[in-house]
Amino acid sequence: MKLAHLITGTLMVLAANAAVAETTLRIGIQDDPDVLDPHRSRTYSGRLVYTALCDKLVDISPQLEYVPQLATAWHWSDDGKTLTMTLREGVTFHDGETFDAAAVKFNLDRARTLPDSLRKSELASIDSVEVVDAKTVAIKVKQPDATLISQLSDRAGMMLAPKASTADVAAKPVCSGPYKFVQRVQQDRIVLERFDNYWNKQAYHFDKVIFLPIPDTSVRLANLRSGDLDIIERVAPTDVKTAKADSALQVFNTPGLGYMQLIYNIGNGDRANTPLGQDKRVRQAFELALDRDAINQVVFEGLYAPSAQPFPTSSPYYDKSLPIPPRDVAQSKKLLAEAGVKLPLNVDLKVANNPIAQQVGQIIQAMAEEAGFKVNLVATEYATLLSEQAAGNFQIGMSAWSGRPDPDGDIHQFVTCKGAQNDGRFCDPKLDELLDKARTVNDQAQRQALYAQALRLLATDVPTSYLYFDPRIIAMRSTLTGFVPNPDGLIRLNGMAFK
Repeated sequence: MKLAHLITGTLMVLAANAAVAETTLRIGIQDDPDVLDPHRSRTYSGRLVYTALCDKLVDISPQLEYVPQLATAWHWSDDGKTLTMTLREGVTFHDGETFDAAAVKFNLDRARTLPDSLRKSELASIDSVEVVDAKTVAIKVKQPDATLISQLSDRAGMMLAPKASTADVAAKPVCSGPYKFVQRVQQDRIVLERFDNYWNKQAYHFDKVIFLPIPDTSVRLANLRSGDLDIIERVAPTDVKTAKADSALQVFNTPGLGYMQLIYNIGNGDRANTPLGQDKRVRQAFELALDRDAINQVVFEGLYAPSAQPFPTSSPYYDKSLPIPPRDVAQSKKLLAEAGVKLPLNVDLKVANNPIAQQVGQIIQAMAEEAGFKVNLVATEYATLLSEQAAGNFQIGMSAWSGRPDPDGDIHQFVTCKGAQNDGRFCDPKLDELLDKARTVNDQAQRQALYAQALRLLATDVPTSYLYFDPRIIAMRSTLTGFVPNPDGLIRLNGMAFK
């Protein structure tokens, strides 16, 4: 009897210790992600979740180099029309299904053919995907594609379990990442737990990861300082000094790839039938009413990088000869007069329902008013904003893009006639020709020349106004170690742990 009591007591102590030992990482994110299906989603917050949930064929290093993940090696054929990838051994999906070349074919075919896939334009060059053997896949392209490896380093290259993906992927995404899906409560939390059969399990040290959407930047920081959160992303520039002054926190500020843009509805439904949508002079006038540097100084304390193009200054494709247009209210009014617009011109501007986006919107509203625009701000939950943009329920939408290392990922899908994220439905065959050709050219000088021409067409027609590039500012508890910042802003959990 005494032995039985001793054993029972020992088991209770061990169980208690196991419960204490379980570690949960809580990450505060700015927005609630949209659909958790990598082929159909478009939010940056969704990419933050995918980094823990869904492995890709290729990853990106902090030096923006393409490095192995599910593919361990790859090479192009001499004619540039076949990409052969060698796949990692010993990988299983969260449901136990084996990862192999057939799974790669399933995913790439799904991303290319799913009716509402947003990856179609990213993978448009693919002609077929062939299974060579279990660990080798050959991707045949219609013409050389300088962008394909870059596309496979993000959502287009994320792998879903084929058998599980015949059902509703968004309800329970089944991937092969270090953490598997447990639960989602809309606007509240997404819960993941460690996948014990992950191929690199030893590099991950948290038992659970919980993503908590908190749009208010000040509230996110307050939760971090109180210990209710362990990490927060997109720290507001106005909060950086406070976070740095707190000895319990550490702050990482990395130049980013992502930008903010105003998208004009030019051909997407009835709401495009406005002077703004139908006359480029009106869009030019709106652009000339903006002072990007003032936005940076007032809202971001000078920490952001004003821009009028989709490439950061660190990119070799940034066009130094295309400066940011200075604010010119007189010229703005002149263009509106030439267009025969009756003033004030009423315009709806949709912005995300977070304090920073609304503050930027208010400054744009005040600037545009001086030129003769009456801007009505419509604050909308961010995933809903993107959905309404796609449906054409907007006149101007202010939305962010998280950026890609290859320039194609920052421009093609937004402004080509059939671009998957061309919400304004702008269409210029000449622009398509330039951007399609840039996809097939590996020579940097030739690509630079093509993008320079494309940027000038965009500057004339103004289907979108680029505003600024934002640094990736992440804060976390000082008890966390092993974090390596990356210009893409994604939080990679490998090597991270609590002290």
